Amino acid sequence: MTRRGWRLGAVVVLAGICAAGPERPEVISTASDLGPLPADRYDYTPQDHQRSQRASALLIRQCMAERGHPDFPLDPRYPSDPVVATAVSTDYGVLDLATARRWGYGWDPAKSLAFRPKGRRMTDAEYADFPACSAEASRRLLRGIDLKRDWLYASVRAVEVDKEVKRDPRLRAAWDVWSRCVAEQGFTRYRDPVAAYTDTAWKRNSDGNTRHTQRERATAVADVTCKRRHHTAELWHAARAQKQAVDITRHRDRYAAGLQALRTYRATIAEVLRKLG
Repeated sequence: MTRRGWRLGAVVVLAGICAAGPERPEVISTASDLGPLPADRYDYTPQDHQRSQRASALLIRQCMAERGHPDFPLDPRYPSDPVVATAVSTDYGVLDLATARRWGYGWDPAKSLAFRPKGRRMTDAEYADFPACSAEASRRLLRGIDLKRDWLYASVRAVEVDKEVKRDPRLRAAWDVWSRCVAEQGFTRYRDPVAAYTDTAWKRNSDGNTRHTQRERATAVADVTCKRRHHTAELWHAARAQKQAVDITRHRDRYAAGLQALRTYRATIAEVLRKLG
């Protein structure tokens, strides 16, 4: 595609994005700024995760009490602290310019501490019974759900759809424009934003965080600047939306079954929180 043809195509796609959904902020700093995707309603949300963690903790505490541990904490620490990995990236790589300037492709180390358990350490006796109670809690929360057929269906399809998205010629053209832009500022010509985010040059620690070197931070700033200049994330989001919509239409019954499984899961969580919370 010629540069003129690419620009015309980009204008058409961006116009479609604006017409299809609510108005977006002029500056994209988070994935949520891009708006919802068709497959979002079939997905496990951060709120689902928080509620399920609470429900699981309550069920585990009940089970542990039945096994002779009446004061088991809701948010226990392990006998020895494991390494905690903190995931703060988006499907589109880094998007926030302030974060890029300060942390590059990493994040504030304080975020890792925020995810550590707040309760006391388990005793050795508690730790011995904990796996069985944890498994029992999982079985309770997933009762009535066919994991392979329904629960995991949308996640499996998401992997396949994203493969199709990455083959989309419009998206590959958008990545090429972004890549040239980053290279023109004196940095590596990456094939796509994910390659920039995962570059081994950033020497991630065991928790996934980077060294925040000057080169890393400067590269991340160029990355975000080029995304904003060429609407890379918006075009990427549009390609994902289109492919997801097609896939949902093609497999409507399977997606519907997956959504029913998710609703069953949410209902079970609500029941546990109502009884034990």
